Amino acid sequence: MSGRMLRAVIVDDEAPARALMREYLSAHADIEVAGECANGFEAVKTIAEIAPDVVFLDVQMPKLDGFEVLELLDPGPVVVFCTAYDEYALRAFEVHAVDYLLKPFGRERLAEALARVRSRVAGAAGTPAVAPPPAPSGALLAAAARPPGRWLERVLVRDGARVQVIPVEKLDYVEAEDDYISIHAEGRTWLKTQTLGELADQLDPARFVRVHRGVVLNLERLARLELYAKDSRMAILHDGKELPVSRAGYQKLKELM
Repeated sequence: MSGRMLRAVIVDDEAPARALMREYLSAHADIEVAGECANGFEAVKTIAEIAPDVVFLDVQMPKLDGFEVLELLDPGPVVVFCTAYDEYALRAFEVHAVDYLLKPFGRERLAEALARVRSRVAGAAGTPAVAPPPAPSGALLAAAARPPGRWLERVLVRDGARVQVIPVEKLDYVEAEDDYISIHAEGRTWLKTQTLGELADQLDPARFVRVHRGVVLNLERLARLELYAKDSRMAILHDGKELPVSRAGYQKLKELM
């Protein structure tokens, strides 16, 4: 048994699955179920407020899936994925999940996962003999959330206690802001902790172009290009916004236009 109580949050869109997990966990005296969530939005809010030691997280859920939930949590908790689909296992361990429980699982299999949870929590609290893996980057989490072979379809942003879901077709442009990116869409702006390069690598290059080291542009928003100075151009958007275009960015635009 762990030396202290571990607070857990159960995230699953199916009430019977949450009830069964709560029943299984009740047999472990050092585990306290501190919250339950039926969808990804609830999970992000509850986990941020409670800061549990461990989250038992379903993958396929309405609104946000399990990988998207993790992308919005900083720092992320210890996670055990619980799902009926085995195709997500590799992606789960890429984002450093402690275990992957394939439904239906029994009490013994959960006990094995809890042993790993206790070991991970104890290692984080003390000085483990082997250093734990580094926390996955936002880029890795976002890539895991995206189905293999597909470009990013939406950008997720924490907006206080809320989660903003921005379809990529709504993006006008994205700018680098030190360790953040400034996302511009439909007259609004959001800040997200991510590098511009990480986001650019996830967007369809036929639709989004890094026209400058600090700017990614949605080609559909481009009205025209104007010469600004020698070897320097300016992108003029349909709403009149002006964005710098580097020589490399101009070459990419010429190839696509």
